[in-house]
Amino acid sequence: MAVLNGELPDCVPVIPQTFMFAIENAGMKMADVVHNPAKMADALIHGMDQFGYDGCVIDFDVATLAEACGAKVIFRENDPVVVDESDLVVKDWSAVDSLRVPDPWNDGRLPIWLETTRIIAQRVGDRAFIMGRADQGPFTLACMLRGPQQFMMDLLTEEDPTPIHALIDYCRKACAAFAKAQKETGAHATSIGDAFAGPSLISPVLYRKFALQPETALTKEVQDFGIPLSIHICGNTASIISDMGKTGARILEVDWQLDMELARRSVPNNTVLMGNVNPSDPLVLGTPESTSAAVKEVIRKTGGRGLFLSSGCALGRNTPPENLQAMVNAVRKYGIISE
Repeated sequence: MAVLNGELPDCVPVIPQTFMFAIENAGMKMADVVHNPAKMADALIHGMDQFGYDGCVIDFDVATLAEACGAKVIFRENDPVVVDESDLVVKDWSAVDSLRVPDPWNDGRLPIWLETTRIIAQRVGDRAFIMGRADQGPFTLACMLRGPQQFMMDLLTEEDPTPIHALIDYCRKACAAFAKAQKETGAHATSIGDAFAGPSLISPVLYRKFALQPETALTKEVQDFGIPLSIHICGNTASIISDMGKTGARILEVDWQLDMELARRSVPNNTVLMGNVNPSDPLVLGTPESTSAAVKEVIRKTGGRGLFLSSGCALGRNTPPENLQAMVNAVRKYGIISE
């Protein structure tokens, strides 16, 4: 909270994105937790207690909000739930008018996410930072309801973008409802992932045309409600990071492909950057020594200011525990920042 308030903390906070690793480390499978908030809470709390990091990101998969909006999903034993693209919600634009904004307290598995947040807040909320994800952002949720391939073609071929904007606006409303509910359950912050809006899939021009304004509007609505919002876009976001900073989001989750020195220069000083140690190498493929060196470099490039040290994206379930411990230890060693 000191970092969010623009103050100097006693140490840079370390908040890795661990949901897949935490489940594996607790001796569970994904299938054990997708309908069981108590087990998911146990797994996330066990990870915090074992490794000593400063908070958790409550996440299950990237399909829960789409499911609550009517999408069919595929449940898997060891991996996160995914949308079934063979049976899409928005097969034609006329379907958009009949879409109902889901009730986060009653629809689909949204209540399971919220109950997980409530349990964790009740058990550790006085000693850990809790980020309750609101699943996917407006543009990405639209991709999931329409189908990523079809939606990308729509961006390029539709002469009238009105139905595209209408679908994204519906998705913005669904995101906002879920994000605000996370505040009600005790989360200190909430977040969205808008990966399909990143330069890995669409141009910066299309990002500014279709994704930036909905993200900005969502940010204002959620933060006016009284909870900080974080935006995560996967990949190298160098070409849009300054735009992301203009959304007003209090936190931006930076993937490992973006240079943190550039990120720090490109966004307002009061924007907290969260990242960005590569979850593959060093965290899976590297050693405690290479992990420690990567942490040191992130802190050097940002000066440790306005930083939540984290993985650049979600940790794989095969992450060696000794590397995660090295990540935490390195922050304690290098993250004491003087005035």
